[in-house]
Amino acid sequence: MLVIFFSWVSGAFAQTPYYHGKTITIITGSQTGDLFDIYARMIATHMGKNIPGNPNILVQNMPGAGHIVAANFVYGVAKPDGLTLLAPNPNLYIDQLIGRQEIKFDWAKFAWIGNASRTTDLLYMRSDAPFKTVEDVRSAKEPPKCGAMGTGTTGYLVPRLLDETIGAKFNIVTGYKGGNEIDLAVE
Repeated sequence: MLVIFFSWVSGAFAQTPYYHGKTITIITGSQTGDLFDIYARMIATHMGKNIPGNPNILVQNMPGAGHIVAANFVYGVAKPDGLTLLAPNPNLYIDQLIGRQEIKFDWAKFAWIGNASRTTDLLYMRSDAPFKTVEDVRSAKEPPKCGAMGTGTTGYLVPRLLDETIGAKFNIVTGYKGGNEIDLAVE
């Protein structure tokens, strides 16, 4: 009977889940309250309950350069031990494809776990702007301004796509810290 007891105890230690007593940190490249921060916090609320060992889940904001700072950190600084996750803008890979020097990550080496939502891209203007149709934008003497965090974000890619496909010219202003600042600039 004593042998069985010791065997059972050693088996119990071997079965302790990896994440038991640990904390997983989700790094997001957006500011608190921006879309990807909200996604990360929503996921963090439920994720720990669904991982063996029930780890604590924290969200850390690391804004800068349209999520590049966060992606570079997770790729080059964080230990690859499963305790640091990245909640990036999914368009971030474009910055690597176009060869931006700031990119220190290899997008293909990130392991994709999932997506918080299925969204469609949106380009919007104030209702009192002089542009009411796409033709108004195409024929504008001075192109409308669009705000974006960086070149791998929807705020940059949608106007560029419209420029390339239908000749709608935009003046894209990059460098905003997040969507809240872009919304404020629109106002």
